[in-house]
Amino acid sequence: MFWVPLLLLAWAVTGVACVRLCLAAVRGAEATGAAGDERDLTLYEAAFLSGGPRRVADVTLVAMARQRRLLLAHTGWATVVDPRGRDEMERSVIGAIGPRGQSPIAPVRAAAATADPVRGIAERLVGAGLAVPDGAATTVADAVRQVRLAVPAVAGLGAAALLMPVPSDLPRHLVALWFTLPLILALGCLAVARFEVHPYSRWASPAGQRLLGALPRTTGAAADDRTYLTSVAVRGIRAVGEPELRAAFAHREHPGGRLRRGYGPDAGGSRGH
Repeated sequence: MFWVPLLLLAWAVTGVACVRLCLAAVRGAEATGAAGDERDLTLYEAAFLSGGPRRVADVTLVAMARQRRLLLAHTGWATVVDPRGRDEMERSVIGAIGPRGQSPIAPVRAAAATADPVRGIAERLVGAGLAVPDGAATTVADAVRQVRLAVPAVAGLGAAALLMPVPSDLPRHLVALWFTLPLILALGCLAVARFEVHPYSRWASPAGQRLLGALPRTTGAAADDRTYLTSVAVRGIRAVGEPELRAAFAHREHPGGRLRRGYGPDAGGSRGH
């Protein structure tokens, strides 16, 4: 009967994952109820709900570059053109670049994403029931991921049990059937979650996702600046239409301080349209 502990473990893994998914779904439904009346999202709020603090920093950089107040070089450097920020986020970006007016983009993104204005955006959205509270035990996206991991875990435990000796009077297909039950439970929870709470989001509550879904977004030639930036806020850097501007965000800083490609801000740049 060595397979019995494996079966108990399979049930434990599945049960814990499914209970967490149910609790996360209930919290999401409560957040929807607390969201109150519909309202328009600002550009920064849409960015936070779509991609979190980092996305807010990215859309700020892109907006300033398109307005020619910030030069983002394809070598991965940012240069301040207009040192007067128009809001708190822009002032955070300018402050992160530093008094010299030039900096690699990677540390600027990291610093702006952790600045006080981003925390203020998060607090307002959580208070409105549109964002998942920071430090929540399990979001729906996390819970769904745990249930997905439980599926191969149960299958592996079942395979291991079938490789173990079983009593001669116990058919192996019966052992496989016992392991099929927690597998069906996990797959059933995934199916219900797909139908009831999809799409899954790490940042936005169901009410926030509903507002995001109503936003106009396109990066075509006919898009105005607001719609263009909304697309970047919702979809991220991949929505940026200018190749050189996209390339500026592709760089990562090495531990020694050098960028992956290029040697400084004067190797070229992109100022948007």
